[in-house]
Amino acid sequence: MTGMRKRVTVGFLSIVCLLFFSGMVSFLELSHLSRDTGEILKANKRNIELAKEMLDAAHEQNIALIKLSVFGDRSCDSLCRASMERLENTLLVAQNEALEKSFLDSLAFATTELRLLTDNYLAFGGVGNPVAAPAAPNRADSLGSRWYSDEYQVLYGRLTAAIKSYMTSTQSSLVPRAEQMKKNAYRAVTPVLISLAVMIAIVLMLFYFMSIYCVTPIERMNKGLGDWIAFRVPFAVKGDFKDEVLDLKEKIETLINLSKQNKA
Repeated sequence: MTGMRKRVTVGFLSIVCLLFFSGMVSFLELSHLSRDTGEILKANKRNIELAKEMLDAAHEQNIALIKLSVFGDRSCDSLCRASMERLENTLLVAQNEALEKSFLDSLAFATTELRLLTDNYLAFGGVGNPVAAPAAPNRADSLGSRWYSDEYQVLYGRLTAAIKSYMTSTQSSLVPRAEQMKKNAYRAVTPVLISLAVMIAIVLMLFYFMSIYCVTPIERMNKGLGDWIAFRVPFAVKGDFKDEVLDLKEKIETLINLSKQNKA
């Protein structure tokens, strides 16, 4: 491979390699960024689903306790127990799937408190045994309402607050993960910017090389050859000729000399 062709080939191959390398690095970083974003969205969606399930179970259990304690409807016993088990099972799933379990400590404690209070009421009829007082229904209803307002409602409010805190817990973890995603985005763009700067430098070098060692000498030889053909001005092109351009200049001089010899 001759000199000029070698330089041009090396220059363009360098551009191709830089484009390929920067493209692959950017593709890998963007893949990581896309995967991290998907994981965050998936975790947030799952968090909301579990929190909604727990809120539904807690609300269902609360309605059952109201009917049981205030209105004395013993048919709600099974619904109350089933709702509590549903709440605890959902909490167990959340604990198994959570990466950061500290957000679930207060929720687990509130659930345990509510479970103990509910079991105690279902087993013994609550404070004052409101359900077991058929002779004085108004008094039973009053005691049940007081138990619900003074004891159960407080723990129920604490439980729902803990569930809502768990629902928004992923928001606090979004800040460091968002910072990491920001760094990954910069890492994905940086190779492209570096490659772009290097490619601009290579293109400018190729332009300089082509202008100095190819375009300008060819223009001079073209002008000199035209002057010789039109006005018989001696072909004496000056400049820095190398490689194929130098060979072309020497061949043109050879042809001119042969032409002069034939005419002589």
